[in-house]
Amino acid sequence: MIVVMKVGSPEVEISRVSDELSGWGLSPEKIVGKHKVVFGLVGETVSLDPLQIQEVSPWIEEVLRVEKPFKRASREYRQGEASDVIVPTPNGDVHFSEHHPLVIVAGPCSVENEEMIVETARRVKAAGAQFLRGGAYKPRTSPYAFQGHGESALGLLAAAREATGLGIITEVMDTADLDKISEVADVVQIGARNMQNFSLLKKVGAQNKAVLLKRGMSSTIEEWLMAAEYILAAGNPNVILCERGIRTFDRQYARNTLDLSVLPVLRSLTHLPIMIDPSHGTGRAEYVPSMAMAAIAAGTDSLMIEVHPNPAKALSDGPQSLTPERFDRLVQEMSVIGKAVGRWPQPAMALV
Repeated sequence: MIVVMKVGSPEVEISRVSDELSGWGLSPEKIVGKHKVVFGLVGETVSLDPLQIQEVSPWIEEVLRVEKPFKRASREYRQGEASDVIVPTPNGDVHFSEHHPLVIVAGPCSVENEEMIVETARRVKAAGAQFLRGGAYKPRTSPYAFQGHGESALGLLAAAREATGLGIITEVMDTADLDKISEVADVVQIGARNMQNFSLLKKVGAQNKAVLLKRGMSSTIEEWLMAAEYILAAGNPNVILCERGIRTFDRQYARNTLDLSVLPVLRSLTHLPIMIDPSHGTGRAEYVPSMAMAAIAAGTDSLMIEVHPNPAKALSDGPQSLTPERFDRLVQEMSVIGKAVGRWPQPAMALV
């Protein structure tokens, strides 16, 4: 349930309402909006009468039931307001939100060596990226495929961060690795294959780094949002949703089906920011630019694009990776769309 306080409610009355509802065995989660304070009530609320709660204070404007199974992730939970996930980086705070400029994340599928990751970081930063992506631990379909260099790659990501000031996004696959990954990562990624690894979701929900939650390969939107709910319910409000393509009946021409319809759908369902990954979504470098620009036009808050200095020799996902030169051009192409829809950073990103 949601308890909406009236505009101008005194802080002493807000505290009194919170204490009163806590005494009922509920956990009131205070959400401070632009104009009003809202409480999300967590606990056994099925039998509660909204009118009973209304009588607690004359400063309560209304009491609403959240009809969606994903309570904290629902748009209703924040009275229609969008979340602003703020991620501190060496270059300053970056905002993931529908009310802020587009955030660009770029880099290789996996960290291969120091020279490669540092040089790629420099190139994507020069083009306009705010975050470097790179896998230290890689989940692969085949047990014989390259699965990342593991802990040693974390040190290489740290070196790239030191050299460029970019934020770092990297994937965690095992709860045992979370602490050491969190020492390097500014955003912890949960990959598609682990979207419903509930033990892992609870663990990342109990730490304070922002979490990038990729959609499972065959997951419905509701399953995806319920996975986000696990993280939110564990106490971490900083969740970013990432569409990376889903498995459909046609895999001959593209690796996955990039579901751009999630953008308007999620906007109506959740307050969480949205990222689109056209690299995994298509699996082919020549398709990435079109899908990236389409995602901006459709309203994405962020893009994740794979960039590798020599895709033909990449240890993983080479066919879907752009060269740094093609990424440079793509950022300029994207700026045209971004400016048109009012989501491009001002002053606009430019090559340096």
